[in-house]
Amino acid sequence: MLHAFLHVAVPGLVAFTFYRPRWLRAWLVLAATILVDLDHLLATPIFDPNRCSIDFHPLHTWWAIGAYALLLVPKPTRLVAIGLLLHMALDYTECVRVGVVAPGFAVSVRPHLPAVRG
Repeated sequence: MLHAFLHVAVPGLVAFTFYRPRWLRAWLVLAATILVDLDHLLATPIFDPNRCSIDFHPLHTWWAIGAYALLLVPKPTRLVAIGLLLHMALDYTECVRVGVVAPGFAVSVRPHLPAVRG
């Protein structure tokens, strides 16, 4: 529940801090990037509290994150890009919470059983 709250509160804080004259509009754009989570509908189960979203869902891959970073360059897409990258950063904190420090790179902080060779 805290994670979902942060997806609304952090964009609000960023909007209020950096876009004060039009903070409400900026917040709505930043918060709307939560729609990137529609790719969770493609997963089974749709929600898994112990799953790291980064590099698991199609719109949460490193390729997608790279594309979001490129969207920072043109001014018309910059606010959406900031929202998407904030979203990915918040999702990454969930990865760390479940013990995945480098999603997609097979690095974990949780101990695992050695592979069985037969």
